Amino acid sequence: MKRADDIAAKALRVVAAPEPRLGGWVRCAEAAPYFETESGTAWTPVGHNEAITWPNLAGLHRRRDPEAAERHFAALAKQGVTCLRLMLDYSQVRHRHLEHRVGRFSPAMVRLWDDIFALGERHGIRFLVTPFDTFFMARHWSRHPYSRARGGPCTSPEAMFTCADTRAAIIERLRFATARWGASPAIFAWDLWNEIDAWYAGGDMAAVHDFVTEISAALRAEEQRLHGRTHLQTVSVYHPNLIARPDLADVVLRHPSLDFVSLHLYERGTIDAPENSLAPAEATARLVSEALAQCSPMRPLLDTEHGPIHAFNDRRATLPEAFDTDCFRRTQWAHLAAGGAGGGMRWPYRHPHVLLPAMHEAQGVLAGFLPLIDWRSFARAPLGERLTVHDFAGLAVGCGDGRQAIVCLMRGGMQDSIASHVEITGLEPGCYSITRVDTVTGRRETSAVHTRQDGTLVVLAVGGAHDIALAITRAPDDAC
Repeated sequence: MKRADDIAAKALRVVAAPEPRLGGWVRCAEAAPYFETESGTAWTPVGHNEAITWPNLAGLHRRRDPEAAERHFAALAKQGVTCLRLMLDYSQVRHRHLEHRVGRFSPAMVRLWDDIFALGERHGIRFLVTPFDTFFMARHWSRHPYSRARGGPCTSPEAMFTCADTRAAIIERLRFATARWGASPAIFAWDLWNEIDAWYAGGDMAAVHDFVTEISAALRAEEQRLHGRTHLQTVSVYHPNLIARPDLADVVLRHPSLDFVSLHLYERGTIDAPENSLAPAEATARLVSEALAQCSPMRPLLDTEHGPIHAFNDRRATLPEAFDTDCFRRTQWAHLAAGGAGGGMRWPYRHPHVLLPAMHEAQGVLAGFLPLIDWRSFARAPLGERLTVHDFAGLAVGCGDGRQAIVCLMRGGMQDSIASHVEITGLEPGCYSITRVDTVTGRRETSAVHTRQDGTLVVLAVGGAHDIALAITRAPDDAC
C-alpha cells in the first residue's frame, strides 16, 4: 500500500493558499464550550448536510457544471451559512468512491474535492468531513473498494474496526486527505466515523474505543508532521443507538482523544415523522440537555444530522414546504437555546434532495442573532428550573451562565401571540441588555433591565404570531 504523502505528491492540484476571510483554523474556545478561530474570533457552525451526488454539488464531478456549485456557495454565504457536513465518498451510486482500489485514489474525485475546498475558501464556508458514507457502504458492500470481493482487505463491514489491514487503509485515507487538503482552513473538523457503533466491531465496544484512539492518534501525528498543528476531531452517533447502547457514551461523549460531541438527533414520532412543528423542537431541546448532562461542561456539543427520516424513507413522504420549514426553524432555535453550538445540521429528506429557500432564510435569521452573544466566554448550561415563563402555552427553551442567557419562546397551537413575563434566576446582579428577535423575520428590539438584588431578572416578552428569541447579556449599570 502506498503512503498517503507519496500519493499526494503526484495528485492533480495543490489547494490554493488559505484566504484571510476564513481567519485561520477552528479550535475549541478556551473559556467556553463553543468554537473560535486562531485569530480569536468566535465561530459558530451554521449549516447542514450536503453530498457530492445531490443536486447542488453533482455538477462538480468531472467539472460538468461548476458554475452551479459556485452560485450555490455564494447564496449560502449570503445567508450566513458557515459550515457544511460532507462525506469524502458517497456509496449510493457507483463511481463516487474516493479510492478505485484500496490506496488508489480516483483522479476525478480528487479534483472534485480540490474544487470543493477552493469553493469553501472563496466563500468563507468550512466543512465537517467524514471519510465514508457508512449507510450506503454497508448496503452496497460488495462493490465497495474495501470489500474483499473487490480486492480489499475486509470480509464485512462488521469487521472494519477489528481488521488490522482495514484500519491501516482507513488511516492511509485520512493521511491522504490531510496531505492533500489539510492545510486549508476550510476544514472545520474531521468526523472520524459516521454514526459509530459496535456493529462495526462485531459488537465489541472495547474495540470501538481502541479504534477511535488509534485513528485519532494517527491522524493527529500526520497533521502535526505536515502542518505543525491539528484539526478538531469528533465521531458522530445515531442517537437511537446511543439510547440502546449507553456504553457508546464513553466513546461519543467522553473519549479523551475527541474535541467535541456530534449527535444525530433522531427520535420516533417527534423528529422522524413530526405531526406538529413543536414536537421536533421539544425533542431536540430535551435530547441536547440530556447529552450535555453526560459530558464535560467545557466540551462543545452539536447535532450534525437530523430530519424526518421515517416520513421520507419509510412512508415515502416529503413534508409540505411550509410545515417542514416551521419544523426546521423551530428545531434550529431549540438546538441553540438548549446549549448546542449553532442550529444543528439538517439532512434534507426532500425531493429534490436539497433544503428549501425558506430554510436557508431561516439559517440567515439565526446567523444574524449570533453576534449578540459573547460565545468565547459563554459557559452555558441548560437553565432548567432557573427559567420560568408566566402565562405561556408553548415551549420555552433556555441556556445560560451567570452573565448571559439565551431563551426561545415557541407558541403552542392554542396561543395566537406571546405576551409573557420571563423570569431567570441566578444571574450576577446588575443591568442587562435584552434583545428580542423575531425568529421568522429577524426583526429585533433592544432594551435594558436591571435584576432584583438577588440576581433574578424579569423581562416582559411580547411578540406577535411568531416565535421569539431573547439574547440576554450583561450591560453597564448606567445603561439601566
